[in-house]
Formats: sequence, C-alpha cells, structure tokens
Amino acid sequence: MAKAIGINHVALVVSNLEEASAFYEKEMGLEVIPAFLFDYPTAFFKFNDTQQLHLTEWDDSYSFRGHVCIIMDDINPIYWRMKELGIIDTTPWGKVRVLPGGNLQMFVRDPSGNLLELSSPPGYELDPKILEDELFKEGIYVSGRNDYRGYKSKDATLYHS
Repeated sequence: MAKAIGINHVALVVSNLEEASAFYEKEMGLEVIPAFLFDYPTAFFKFNDTQQLHLTEWDDSYSFRGHVCIIMDDINPIYWRMKELGIIDTTPWGKVRVLPGGNLQMFVRDPSGNLLELSSPPGYELDPKILEDELFKEGIYVSGRNDYRGYKSKDATLYHS
C-alpha cells in the first residue's frame, strides 16, 4: 500500500495577493520563489528545501478554525509583533497557550483571514512577560463539547523524530 511521506506545500486562498505576499515575506520571513506561469494570481514561498507555501487569489470564503501551523525560529518577537498588528485571534481556539510539550501556541489571521497557528520550536526559551500578558492562558484549549473521539494521548506532541 502507498504511504504519504510528507507535505510539499500548503496552498492558501487570499483576497489580495500583493497584501498577503507582503505579510508572508515581511512578517513571517518567508523567501519568495518562482511560481509556474499560471493564468491567475499566485505567489510561491519557501519554508525550507522541501516545504513551500502557495498563495492564490480567488473570491472564496475562509475557514473559521481550519489552519496551518508554522514553526517560528524566534517566537518571542513574533508574539509581540502580532499583538502590535492586532491579528492574534483568540476566538476559534482560545488564548495563547503553552502546550504540554513546552511550545508556545498562538493563532493569528493573515490579511485575507486565513488562520495560522504559530508555534515555538522544542526547547525554546519563552519571554516570561508573554506568560503574564492578557492574551495568555494556562492549560490546553477546552471547547466544552465533551466529545472525546479521536486518537489522543497524554504524551502528544507537535514534534516527531
């Protein structure tokens, strides 16, 4: 049986390609790379040697909770920058938190309304002021749905070796 071996790219639909491209290049620090000669607005960005982000402009609707998780190399300044921009969104998944594995988790909206989860890498030293900020809350998100289906573990992590 065939097995999926990785994610090559994530494609996000945006409402304004230029505005979204500026956000991902300047705020997220992604490198612009050439895209194919499509007949619609698109921009490609490089995370690393094997993973890309593709932006494409369409008049679509956006998911409220669906998101892409991006590991940031230095989460402390990005937290304060996202707060300054006013784009930390606590509505779908609650406040900024530290997950059981020790990484910071926050959700932000790009200029088109796409939800991004920004996370710190394993072992990252967090700015203690973030843990005192009004946007921070201890513990994992609790929805109140009390529906425990799925694959779960007390040892769950975003990182796998």
